[in-house]
This record gives sequence, structure tokens and C-alpha cells, in this order.
Amino acid sequence: MNHTPRIRTVVSCTLLVVALVAGATACGEPDGHALSRTPYDAADLISFNGPAKDQKADPDKPIEVTVKDDDARITDVTAVDTEGRHLAGELDADGKRWHSTTSLAAGTRYTVKVATEDGDGAPGARTYDFGTTAAEKLMEVSFGPQTGTYGVGQPVTAELSAPVTDKAGRATVERGLQVRSTPAVTGSWYWVDAKTLHYRPKEYWPANATIDVRSNLKGIKVTKTLYADATKDLRLKTGDRIEAVTDASDHQMTVLRNGEVINTLPVTTGKPGFDTRNGIKVVLAKEQFVRMRGETVGIAAGSSESYDLPVYWATRVTWSGEYVHAAPWSTGSQGSANVSHGCTGMSTADAEWFFQTVREGDIVEVVGSDGETMTPFDNGFGDWNLSWQEWLKGSALHGGGTPDTGTDVTAARLRPQV
Repeated sequence: MNHTPRIRTVVSCTLLVVALVAGATACGEPDGHALSRTPYDAADLISFNGPAKDQKADPDKPIEVTVKDDDARITDVTAVDTEGRHLAGELDADGKRWHSTTSLAAGTRYTVKVATEDGDGAPGARTYDFGTTAAEKLMEVSFGPQTGTYGVGQPVTAELSAPVTDKAGRATVERGLQVRSTPAVTGSWYWVDAKTLHYRPKEYWPANATIDVRSNLKGIKVTKTLYADATKDLRLKTGDRIEAVTDASDHQMTVLRNGEVINTLPVTTGKPGFDTRNGIKVVLAKEQFVRMRGETVGIAAGSSESYDLPVYWATRVTWSGEYVHAAPWSTGSQGSANVSHGCTGMSTADAEWFFQTVREGDIVEVVGSDGETMTPFDNGFGDWNLSWQEWLKGSALHGGGTPDTGTDVTAARLRPQV
């Protein structure tokens, strides 16, 4: 009785080992299933309407793969161009026909891979390679600003060489113009006019971020007769979050870096009739010396309001000539009264400090003025004066994208100084 359990244990273990070995041997051998076979060349099983070897396809004409054998079917089709973009297509429910559902890109090459299955379930495969004709009319895209480091309020811009007015074309452009930031943010394009787009996040860009801008539109059909050209990528960086907030009623500017106050400056802003614009502006440029004249804003020479002054340490915030600058002639009013013609004036030392502290893209906000609110697009970068919901209305991908602002951004830059 003492030996019986031992014998049974040994036998059981032996049977288990045999079963495992047998299983391993079976897994290592072909199981004979049709789908485990090496795919055969399906050239005789399918037909493809692509161009002959020495010709190119018309990008406006769809490509099509069909089955010639009634017992066979197409199981999968992928069409990818040299830019790595997949061509959208549709396979019929019975697997007999696949066709592209969007226009092909112009001036590129495609690789089309087709997988099939015959009546016995055996897999087949076929690869086609062809080029497309170049477009006759190309739309160029220029990104802005130039590569560099900017403030957290700097919008990304895209200038098109040809207008795009219909919503479908604008949606195509937006999908192809890609903006990625590290850290990541939520953002959107806004159509300023038919040839100009601005991109901004929901909130300001993160401090010390990297922003990569690229176009995936090369060869893509934008309108009935217009295709997009290749575009140079753009990389931007942001610095610290610098915000200058001027309270015109208190005659004081507070400057913050990353949320911490770093300076408080006495200032003077626009007097009645020349009130400084309220709202959020963005530093456009820095000019160490500017000559400011009253005639540029319609003030007659020789009148009581006429002026012709050399101005130093001038930080521009509108194209029409609103600056933060040194105003030594008004030091007696700085911190107590508004006496300028619209600019924010301060002592020479304070203006130099401000000039050296800020960079293009930094935020300059004015509150407490009796002036109008900064406009969004026709006088600099007033983009941040639109709420996020208002901003999304300017995007074709978010239900808008066809605003009738009447804005001509280029012409706006030619306005005289204020």
C-alpha cells in the first residue's frame, strides 16, 4: 500500500510531460489552414485602373480595385503617398470593389497594397506603385513670425498666396496646418480673411514652451482648381510669462513675470479725445528711437495739439502707432494724470527698463481707460480680446470659418502713428 500512490504519481507526471511535448511539436508544424500560407501574387485575380508604367494619374480621378474572379474577394486596401498620408477609400460589403473617396494629392507617388482571399480562403497580395500629375495652380503658405523666442501672447500666423473662401476648402487648410506645443495646449485657427489665419491657444502659451508648426498640405486639393505647395516648417519658443497691466484710472503699470509682480511704474496715458485703447495687446516691435509727429494722426501743424518729438525706448503695441515709451516732458503728470495722445508714457529710466524686459509677443493690457477696446486683427495682435467661444467661430472645423470682417491685415500696417 505504501508503493501504490508513488507509482500513480510517477505515471501521472509522465503522461503530463508527454502531453506537453506533443503539444509543443504540434504548434511547431504547419496546421494546414489556408490563412497561414504565404500570400500568392493576386495579379490575375484583380484589376486596377491606375496609369500605365510610363504615365501618371490625374489626381481628380478616383482609383479603383475590382475582383475578376466571382469566388474571390478583396480583404484590405491601403494607399499611402510619399508624405505618409493615407488615401481615404471604401470597400464594398461583398469585397468585390474598393475605390478612393477623396482626391489624390498632386505631384506625388502612391503605393497601393491590396490583400485578397480566393474561393478556398487562401490569401493573395498585390502592390501597385504610380505617380500623379503636378498641379497647374499652387497655393503657397508662409508661417509667421520668424523662428525665435517670443512672449506667451504671440499668435502663429499663416499667409496664403491665394484666397480660400468656401468652408470645405478652409476646413481642408486647417486640417493640414498643424501646430504642436510642448507642453501641449488646446488651440485653434481663426480665419482673419480669405488669405490670413491666426492660431492661438485657449489661454496664453505656457512659459518656456516649444511650438512646432508644419503643413501637411503638399499636393492636396484645396479648391476646385487649387492645390497646395510645400511649406517650410517653423519652430518657436516662448520665454517667461511677462504681463504688463496698465490701469489708466490709477496711472500705474504693474509688470509681472510668471505671475509675480516685478515692478510697478507710474505712467500717463491718453487724455480725453485721445484715450488709450483698453484691452489686451501684444508687443509688436521695439524701437530705440522713433520720431513722432501730430500730422500722422490728422493734427494740423501749428495747432495747440501739434507735436514733433524725438522718442526713445519705444515699445510698439499697435500698427497705428501706440507705444509704451519714454516721455520726460510729462514726468510731472506720470502717476497722477493722463496727458498723452494715446501712448503710455513714463520716465526715461523706466522706459529703458521696460524696453529691456519685454520681448515681441509679451502681453500689454490696458484697463480703466475711457478709450475703445482694442480690435482683434486690424491694428496688431488683439486676438486675445475674443473669448474662446468667439475664437472658435472663426474656425471651419468648429462650425464657423467664414467671418466677414472686412479686415485687410497688410493695409492696416500702413496706418500712421498715433
